[in-house]
Amino acid sequence: MDSDSLQKLVTMEMPYGKYKGRVLADLPGNYLNWFAREGFPSGELGRLLALMHEIDHNGLSQLLAPLRR
Repeated sequence: MDSDSLQKLVTMEMPYGKYKGRVLADLPGNYLNWFAREGFPSGELGRLLALMHEIDHNGLSQLLAPLRR
């Protein structure tokens, strides 16, 4: 995990699906859990979703608050 990845979690939007347009850090836990069960997409998006899943699962979402603009 690096600071660039954390910054992307609070700025990058979900490009498709039910939550298209929502910032990755704002995706609901059940949606992240679904990806964890079914498989994360390949590439950077999948890596960021997996990171957000870990952050959410461990109750650390508040750590992203200072990075929000």
